Amino acid sequence: MIKKFGVVILVLLVVVIGVSGYLNYKKNAVKNDVKEYLINEKHVKEKDILALEPSIENLSGDKKYIVYVKIRGDKRKYYYYKDTKKNKVLLESYILNGKEHVVN
Repeated sequence: MIKKFGVVILVLLVVVIGVSGYLNYKKNAVKNDVKEYLINEKHVKEKDILALEPSIENLSGDKKYIVYVKIRGDKRKYYYYKDTKKNKVLLESYILNGKEHVVN
């Protein structure tokens, strides 16, 4: 009986670690893609990126993994995600003067 309990605990532990690892991997992959996009496509200098924070949001599809971006000298707060079907980084929304502007 104790052996079965130990196996169940071990399986649950492996599942929890696996799911947690996958979510962290996804967040960091999107963060890196957004950073690369900002530097290479938008020509933002790396030193001007003040914040680049990935999170999991209650949105559907690819927008579930979103990255908050703050750029030096820009009053806006941006939220980017990666569209995996088009393999493109897209602007989901930005906030200016406390008002959210949804783009995609």
